[in-house]
Formats: sequence, structure tokens, C-alpha cells
Amino acid sequence: MKHILLITTGGTIASAQGENGLTPAIESDRLLSHVPEIAEICRISTVQLYSLDSTNMKPEYWLNIARHIRKVYDDYDGFVITHGTDTMAYASSMLHYLIQNSPKPIVLTGAQLPIELRDTDARENLTDAFLYAVNDTACGINIVFGGKIIAATRAQKTRTKSFNAFSSIDYPDIGFIRSGTVKFYIQNHIVGPVRFYDKIDPSVIVIKLIPGMSADIFDFVAKRYHAVIIESFGVGGLPYYDNDEFAEKIEFLIEHGVRIVITTQVPHEGSDMSVYQVGLRIKQKYEIPEAYDMTTEAVVAKVMWTLPQCTTAAEFKSIFLTPIGNDRI
Repeated sequence: MKHILLITTGGTIASAQGENGLTPAIESDRLLSHVPEIAEICRISTVQLYSLDSTNMKPEYWLNIARHIRKVYDDYDGFVITHGTDTMAYASSMLHYLIQNSPKPIVLTGAQLPIELRDTDARENLTDAFLYAVNDTACGINIVFGGKIIAATRAQKTRTKSFNAFSSIDYPDIGFIRSGTVKFYIQNHIVGPVRFYDKIDPSVIVIKLIPGMSADIFDFVAKRYHAVIIESFGVGGLPYYDNDEFAEKIEFLIEHGVRIVITTQVPHEGSDMSVYQVGLRIKQKYEIPEAYDMTTEAVVAKVMWTLPQCTTAAEFKSIFLTPIGNDRI
């Protein structure tokens, strides 16, 4: 019988109603008491690292989760992490870069309703997560939610209330779980030994462009952040409202050592800055990397992971554009 470690961090799945709304209050053993059938498929150990609404999650908390998994990695056959849904896609993406080539499954799950409610999705999601974790084919970092198995860097929360909260963006689901059976559409292949990383730089900001926006915002960015991800329009580009204000600010950021990535605010099909003049002229002049079909959550995590590994803009671009697993096609 496989031995799985349950790591709990709070979230809706572990919440109870209080005077000021739902708040995490249920500890790991009490969480498991609502799904006693899981004990029939594996041995379970538990550790509660946090008890947080995932709105209050920080990158250093995800780094601590990865460090804990590294410390006990040899003691377990797999890992299940319960996490709030609001930032789960950021968490899964960060773990994808911090723990690479894991032959053991590391699966994140949560719920849209607390586990102690009658009509919750929590019990099914938690059971499915363990069913995936004990499967002999399972490996790497994935989200299991609403009966779907989704690659860590492809998941995005696309619904705020429905039980099918997560979608896989521009990439097929890894598989699905129905009636206790795990089925795979895609077989993940692990190449090389597991690799752990223990450094990130959270000094990253996302700027979403809106029509008529002033480029002055980048003066603030240059003073406070080491990298900026610009969510541009369509396939990617920066406006030039009869002047070169945005181009000048890009040059200003580069001179101040701020790393820049251009992505799109459109959910599907990704960026391609070479299509229009507003993108091509910036890409050619400044050689700025673009995110292509990566999700914003994955871009944020990858930039935070990339920053400590480089000292020059060229190194940053090279590392960022190198695919890691299925983070981009």
C-alpha cells in the first residue's frame, strides 16, 4: 500500500462559517475524517503547514512547501496538497519550477465549498486527488479538480462559483477521474532525476494595459521591482499614441536592469508580437521575450524562478524562453 503525505494549507475546502464569513478552521485530520474511504487505498500521513485563505498566500509560502517536500521526498510515494482555489494556479505553477522531473506525483486540490457542507465538491475532489496520487502512471505536478487532471502550468481558474472551476488553457487535460477510475489522455514522461530549487525573487509585477493608459506607471515599476510582465492587447504590442512614450519607458526600464516579458490579456492562443507593427518594432529593437501561449500564472512563477539564476538580460531571456515540461508549446 502506497504512503501519501497530505499537506494542508487552508483554503475553502478547510473553511468554516464565522462572524465575518468563511475562514480556514479545519485541521488536516478533521479534513480526512470526512473521507474515511481514502484510508482503504493508501497509508496517509499529514502535515498542516498553513491555515490560510489563499488570497493571503505569498510566494515564500510556496517555496516553503517545496522545501518541506524536498526534506521528506524519500519517505513517501506521493503528495497531496490542499490549497485555496483563488491562487491555486499560481501555486501549481511555482511548484512546477521548484520541483522538476518528479517521478512521484505532487497533486494540488481544493474545493468551491467547505468540506463540512452537505452539497460540497470537497469530498470528491479530495478523494480524486488521492486516487491520482496512488496511480502507478501519475508523476509530476498537477491539479486534480472537478474530475479533471490538469497540468500545473496550464491550469487557470475560470469560474468563481461552479464546481468545474479550473480549465486547461491551450493544452489538453492530462486525464480524468470517474467512478474511482483514473484515465489518461496524455502520458507524462520524466527525463532525468528530480531537481529541487530553493531560490525565487518575488519582486515581480503584472501591468495590464488599458486604452489610453499613461506610460508613467513604469517610473514606479523601475523603482520598486526587478521584473515586469506586461499584459498587452491581442497578440501583443505597446501603444504609441503619436509619440514614443511607451518605447522610451521600455528603454528606461532596461537601463535600470528591470527584466520585461510581454504577454497577452487574451486567455487563449497566446502572443505573437511579430504580427503587427505595434509589437514587431518593440520586439526587434529591444529583444524583449514574450510569453507565447503561457498562462499569466505560469509566467509570473517562471519569472520569479528565473530571476535568481541570471545576471544579464540575455541570460534572463534564454532561461525564460527555454520550455520546462509543458509550460509552453
